[in-house]
Amino acid sequence: MTDQEPDARGAAAVTFVNTFTVHAEPEVFEKEFARTSEFMARQPGFVRHTLSRHAERPGQYVNVAEWRDLASFRAAVSGAGFRPHAEALRALGESRPELYLARLRRGGALDDAPAREEI
Repeated sequence: MTDQEPDARGAAAVTFVNTFTVHAEPEVFEKEFARTSEFMARQPGFVRHTLSRHAERPGQYVNVAEWRDLASFRAAVSGAGFRPHAEALRALGESRPELYLARLRRGGALDDAPAREEI
């Protein structure tokens, strides 16, 4: 599969973008989000994600997650195991989730970057 085409099953990659406005301390939210991250990383079809905090507003975050296909994402968030994670994050703030279909991906050269990187 190229970065612009569906895979052999005809499934296109999806990008999940979730913007958070957090009312809790940033460290509390980040710790809870890390638990959710560990859960999601074990789900079939999960590719990667990046949680970023706004440079000037510490209560603003965005999570950008890549999934192999829409069915994998929907299965992950509809399972009973996801509910406690969603509830824990909702208790710390508000979110605005949106799904996008991948259309173009381009990357630069990486110098032996680790699979998971704390930023």
